[in-house]
Amino acid sequence: MNLVDCYPIGHVLRAHGLKGEVSVFLNAESPTQWKKIDHVLVDLGGQLVPHFIQHISVRDTKAFVKWEDVNTVEAARQLQGCGLYLPKALRPASGRGEFYNDEVLGFAVVDKQLGELGIVCEVQEHGPNRFLVFDREGKEHLLPVNAPFIRSINKTARKITVDLPEGFLEI
Repeated sequence: MNLVDCYPIGHVLRAHGLKGEVSVFLNAESPTQWKKIDHVLVDLGGQLVPHFIQHISVRDTKAFVKWEDVNTVEAARQLQGCGLYLPKALRPASGRGEFYNDEVLGFAVVDKQLGELGIVCEVQEHGPNRFLVFDREGKEHLLPVNAPFIRSINKTARKITVDLPEGFLEI
């Protein structure tokens, strides 16, 4: 399986305890999903290696995970910083008008009056707020996701239609 066929669900923070358990940071959109899975794909130098979950304890955006084949603190330390993924086929569909952060990367941002503004290159989270980041004429712009500016998200056409207030791009 390739990385392009997967989506990120978190990364290993550090070893926890002496028996191979690790603490994991969970992406904001995936914490509840961890309770339903039996394995993850660990990015070991660009190669995705399945690790089967023996035990997991989830707390907000952090989890303590014990994998079947990781039994020492040394083995757990080798996983520190590794990204954790699942196949996109296992991802629950996002609802109408909703999206996962990585799902809109590369989407065109099109204003009703101004036309195409740019391409989404990043989604940033600042506290409870999400922002679409796009570049227009060499200047980076942040578009609040929860603002009334977004009119529609067309996943098939890979387009986000917005209706920005006058002067928004000058900010």
